[in-house]
Amino acid sequence: MKSKLKLDKANGKLMGVCSGLANWTGMDVNLLRILFVLATIFGFGSAVIIYLAIGLIVD
Repeated sequence: MKSKLKLDKANGKLMGVCSGLANWTGMDVNLLRILFVLATIFGFGSAVIIYLAIGLIVD
């Protein structure tokens, strides 16, 4: 069974979303941060809403 998604506030920069997602998926945290920045730029800010939603909903 896969572990539960949790925010990693100790290693996170803003809310710990990217760090928590990196721990959960096994991806590099810096790669996830770059992906969120690119998604924000090219997705007209929709990634910011997704980021905030994850930060507020997930533990």
